[in-house]
Amino acid sequence: MTPKPHFIQIHTLHSYPAALLNRDDAGLAKRLPMGNAVRTRISSQCLKRHWRIADDRYALSGLDVPMAVRSRGTLELIRKRIIENDISETLGQTAVEALRNNKLLDASKKELKGEDALHTGQAILLGRAEIDYLVKRCTDLAREHTEEKALKDAVKAMLKEEKKNIEALKHGSGLESALFGRMVTSDVVASRDASVYVGHAFTVHEAQVENDYFTVVDDLLQESGEQGSAGIFDTELASGLYYGYVVVDVRQLVENLEGIEAKVTFARGTTEEKRELAARVVKHLLHLIATVSPGAKRGSTAPFAWAKFMLVEAGDWQPRSLASAFQDALPLTHNNKSLCMRAMERISQEIAAMDDAYGMLSARRFLSLDEVSVPQAERINLEQLGQWVEEVIRQGSC
Repeated sequence: MTPKPHFIQIHTLHSYPAALLNRDDAGLAKRLPMGNAVRTRISSQCLKRHWRIADDRYALSGLDVPMAVRSRGTLELIRKRIIENDISETLGQTAVEALRNNKLLDASKKELKGEDALHTGQAILLGRAEIDYLVKRCTDLAREHTEEKALKDAVKAMLKEEKKNIEALKHGSGLESALFGRMVTSDVVASRDASVYVGHAFTVHEAQVENDYFTVVDDLLQESGEQGSAGIFDTELASGLYYGYVVVDVRQLVENLEGIEAKVTFARGTTEEKRELAARVVKHLLHLIATVSPGAKRGSTAPFAWAKFMLVEAGDWQPRSLASAFQDALPLTHNNKSLCMRAMERISQEIAAMDDAYGMLSARRFLSLDEVSVPQAERINLEQLGQWVEEVIRQGSC
């Protein structure tokens, strides 16, 4: 039986010199103890954030799917838009208080008023379509019910009656939640399971960090002939070759985008058109993973790098990371081979061992800046890699 592309697995190697890619609460490079060494790492939240907001030819915002807003102040945005529809500030505030106190976005039982009602306890992801729908319904109700108590009761009734309508909005919760999920405590908006699983990227070798000491020159002080500076500072910088791992659950992605059950994604009666958008989304995501860099202090470190290696696998077995290839950290130096070449060889060896133990379970393609072989995989460029992934999803076979 021809395998189905239930899962797309993406493995990458990115090299970054002298950068602060992801900071902890003390402003230091994030770290990860693994195997025989401590590594530097990039959190999955950081990676997803940068892929989500990237603005280039493969930006997620360029697809035919509304985006979303992640904020604690979404209710304040809704109030502002209601007022812009020629509704009084008093009724706009009343409508939003009714939304908040009837468990839109927040399951808190505490009644909140005024400024307290405009911000949720944590940042909540709400789709643009959901926001538009709520603004329109609240605007209509405010025009119909001009007394505060009557409007509160009307909004409460609306939320009870139209929960299913809100859930059924086409792409209502936005592309971000279709990809990365949405967990909510609200009774009104629906939670959504993530279709893209992102591992924390980590260096394949021990952490390489240093404290960067620097001063800020005071131009006017220098012109007057005085010595000294306008400030003395320090920050931590790290260099490294990072292994990254991402899994796309294609069936869950199609369910999130098209509103059909995941189990029928590759069923005989499901047309290719139902997988068309998911195929384009994964192609875009693939380009973003390869070329979009995270990083703080961009102005002083220019932490931009494209993947030196990317392996993509498509198949219907449960995913498995290749992180164990780097359980023992790679030595930083070698007489004959570069660090990146040795990392790619480790990945190839890990795949060969997996194939021997479990069999060849997936179709594979890869790109590489260096000459390297991967068991039963063809070497192609990024554009071809994206086209291949798009095609296997659309056709529903590997």
